[in-house]
Amino acid sequence: MGHVLRDAPVGAPQDEGKKWKNKMSLLEVKDLKVRVEDREILHGLTLTVNPGEVHAIMGPNGSGKSTLCHVIAGKPGYEVTGGEILFRGEDLLEMAPDERAAKGVFLAFQYPVEIPGVATMTFLRTALNAQRKARGESEYSTPDFLKKVREVAKSLNIPQDMLQAAASMSAFPAARRSATRFCRWRCSSRAVCILDEMDSGLDIDALRVAADGVNALRSPDRAMVVITHYQRLLELHRA
Repeated sequence: MGHVLRDAPVGAPQDEGKKWKNKMSLLEVKDLKVRVEDREILHGLTLTVNPGEVHAIMGPNGSGKSTLCHVIAGKPGYEVTGGEILFRGEDLLEMAPDERAAKGVFLAFQYPVEIPGVATMTFLRTALNAQRKARGESEYSTPDFLKKVREVAKSLNIPQDMLQAAASMSAFPAARRSATRFCRWRCSSRAVCILDEMDSGLDIDALRVAADGVNALRSPDRAMVVITHYQRLLELHRA
């Protein structure tokens, strides 16, 4: 697949490494083997993602980076022939995609499906309330939802006009589209965010927006897996 780089957990001092090692991992991929039709794409991949960590996966096209993302999220069309994926100790492969989302897995697609005529706010509220219902929580009222989204959007410097745009946001610059993906994740409060080449096609200014989004959303109880082609994104993330 290429290289997997791990950044240390947020808030984990060097002299407390043992305590962090003893915490349950958020996501564990163990000896995962995946086929698409007659071709094996993943040949026994192992990856452990702990709370507070940011993992960057780099590699050439066709090496299986997006395949890993899609299998974790539950996208159809992939055959798992070996290994397992655990989320907080539970078998993720036994869950439907919506169950995985409700449990706390978020995938930001490289090329999101366009939904003409559906505003971002409508899309986001529907998704959030579906997750809350699956967890046995009460749905957001309109005032509470608007308050939450506006607070998150402000923290990520997302203009209000973007929240009223179509969910595809195809008319907006790439930097703004990237920021809005972070808004969706932050509002949903899910524990693991997988970013599948969200930096594809971005210039240096847009890359900085993407890196700022990663940095802004780091916390001791959340983790990120970032699929990227660009070393520059990692440098900006660490800056």
